[in-house]
Amino acid sequence: MSDPPPITPLSDAEPGQQADCFVVLAAKDRAKTRDGKPYFRVSFRDAARKATAMIWNDTRWFADCESSWQAGGFYKIRCRYEENQYGPQIDLLQIREVTDDDADDGFDPADFFVTTRFDPQEMFAELLEIVDEHITDAPLKQLVVNLLMDNEAQVKDSAAAVRNHHAFRGGFLEHVLSVTRTCLFLADKYLAYYPETEPPLSKSLVVAGGILHDIGKLRELESQPQGFAYTAEGRLVGHILLGRDIVREYASAIDELDAETLLRLEHIIIAHQNLPEWGSPIAPHTPESLLVHYADDIDAKYHMMATALELPPEEGEEFTPRDNPLRRAIFRGLNDTQT
Repeated sequence: MSDPPPITPLSDAEPGQQADCFVVLAAKDRAKTRDGKPYFRVSFRDAARKATAMIWNDTRWFADCESSWQAGGFYKIRCRYEENQYGPQIDLLQIREVTDDDADDGFDPADFFVTTRFDPQEMFAELLEIVDEHITDAPLKQLVVNLLMDNEAQVKDSAAAVRNHHAFRGGFLEHVLSVTRTCLFLADKYLAYYPETEPPLSKSLVVAGGILHDIGKLRELESQPQGFAYTAEGRLVGHILLGRDIVREYASAIDELDAETLLRLEHIIIAHQNLPEWGSPIAPHTPESLLVHYADDIDAKYHMMATALELPPEEGEEFTPRDNPLRRAIFRGLNDTQT
């Protein structure tokens, strides 16, 4: 009997290679062929790669897939890894659920979560420093600090989205800090450019809005082994209104908080996505909400573009594929033969 193939991270497998891999079942979607026969499109992943296995109804795996395979479950698989025009694919040869004994072969559930490149503790500390230095409205500062401190663990751990941008552990904090840094820059710039507006631009509100614009995502999303998913509240209400609810809850405990300040903060939260098709019931109607919207928008979209450009290019590739959240081919540069 030949020796089993070595245990290899799915993300390290080469096209044509047969390997044993520990994976998490990320998704299991049932569909039908043109002639009405059922099949499953199953996605397995590790922290760095997702691959698809097609489970046809006439294969040995169909009954088990239908009855017992669960999204979020950890499995040990033997597979042949391939790549084609549809992306990474695996031909499944063997599969079983992970057991306690697999720890001896290097299985660790923590290895399957994509996380931020930055230190969450350092990011959280910087966010608190920004609050202390740049929010001069004392009741507003208390609101922001209370909210951050009461939810510290979740703020550090949560994703900013289920997909598309910062969709990983710590992504929420990474995105919020980045947006807040941009808000600081924009507030200082436009305060200097337009010092005579009435009322003057509130830097305290811009910073507070940058920090709290996505706070509803702490209730909109929940962590699962296969990734982040929407809660019932997230699906039925959404993070914008959940965020306003959270802010109102915390504001009710601060008697000194000015009613108009709270109103303007609520408006920043509900207007930060600008358009109804993006989730906001109203567009920005204050200078502070306008700055927070654009700081949020550019951070999300730049992350999408940068992520596409971080993928290694194919030989001679001038543009990335269009299969990115921006749905556009991003220019890498001219081929050497054209320069």
